[in-house]
Amino acid sequence: MEDDDAEGNDGYEEDEYEEEDNNEGEGDQDKEKESRPFVCGDDGKRFSRTSDFIQHCLTKTEEKPFTCAVCGQSFSRSGHLTTHRHTHTGEKPFTCDTCGKRFRQRAHLRRHHLTHTSEKSFTCSDCGKKFKHSSKLTIHRRIHTGEKLFPCAVCGKSFILSTQLIQHQLVHSGEKPYSCADCGQNFTYSFSLSEHRRTHTGERPYSCVDCGKTFTHSSSLSQHRSVHSTKSFTCSDCGKKFKHRSSLTIHHRIHTREKLFPCAECGKSFTTSTTFIQHQIIHSGDKPYSCADCGKSFSRSSYLSQHRRVHSTEKAFTCRDCGKTFKTSSSLTIHRRIHTGEKLVPCVECGKSFTRINAFIQHQLIHSGEKPYSCDDCGKRFTQRSNLTTHQRVHTGEKAFTCANCGKSFTKKGYLSKHRCSHTRDQTLEGRHK
Repeated sequence: MEDDDAEGNDGYEEDEYEEEDNNEGEGDQDKEKESRPFVCGDDGKRFSRTSDFIQHCLTKTEEKPFTCAVCGQSFSRSGHLTTHRHTHTGEKPFTCDTCGKRFRQRAHLRRHHLTHTSEKSFTCSDCGKKFKHSSKLTIHRRIHTGEKLFPCAVCGKSFILSTQLIQHQLVHSGEKPYSCADCGQNFTYSFSLSEHRRTHTGERPYSCVDCGKTFTHSSSLSQHRSVHSTKSFTCSDCGKKFKHRSSLTIHHRIHTREKLFPCAECGKSFTTSTTFIQHQIIHSGDKPYSCADCGKSFSRSSYLSQHRRVHSTEKAFTCRDCGKTFKTSSSLTIHRRIHTGEKLVPCVECGKSFTRINAFIQHQLIHSGEKPYSCDDCGKRFTQRSNLTTHQRVHTGEKAFTCANCGKSFTKKGYLSKHRCSHTRDQTLEGRHK
């Protein structure tokens, strides 16, 4: 996603005008009244301009006099309507001087500027996570308190973030308000349209500052940056290295089994806030991440990132031992353990060790008996997502695995492998008869 969602009124952050706080001393009050004669009767804030005063008063009511001619959405401020129109035009008038990234809102650019500094001054007292903004810390703390301030008027479900509510409401409406001017394809979210447009323009707006390589998606650039970075923080339990101390702290919870984030819906607890937020989507059924190439939707951005590799042929990472190439550096790192025999993650229940973290997590389900993946058609539950995917073909009739020799299709890869043996056997018998 290119632009961060805002938390302000109408979904836009406060950058259209400035409210001036009444912090002057007693001796300056008369001068202040002259320079800022317009006073809000609700909160006492003073303004020097009539337009700013009127805009502020509108935030105290539910009146939204400014309506978008394209989609009909209404706003309390004209500036918010101007910013909203950029979602239809694709215009991003605010540019970062450091990296060239563009934004629709000035507030988003200001927030982005902080990504170029490493300072994080606000720390969560519950889990130790650090933030650059106090507002981000305030939002994060709702994960620990379970506070959900934004209820859906249709189904009553509540959300921690206003952006989550806005995305959820599209489930009820089925609305896809963002349309591609080139091919007519419609999208639920503006960022999906922005990504889709690059399939027509060939634009690769994300550039690596170290080597100049460009990418279509910000997630691809983030993965690539790991090639240039060093990892200074090492886990004392398994030896895994991290670029940031905070990442090491979160990783340690795998070994300690500490889970700080409980789900209010089902009681399940999670090691990180991100996995907790992703889990909540299971209860809502939302799939907010859409592929710009084929339109397929996903509940997690990581699933979308993995899916995008289906459309890409680029494999930039090569194993120096066997020459095999990979699309991501992480896949190469995991592959190299085949050559080294390294198994980093031990199971505390049975002592078995694993090369991959996800294999270790899946293995733990054997001990817990948990089956988190459920079939929507028949309710059957599975320990692994891959088993659910295979099972669902029973209902859809899909045969995803095709024999290159005869064209026969199968529902499972194992069936195809067995079938291939029949061709090998036939070829062997033919060779003997010749």
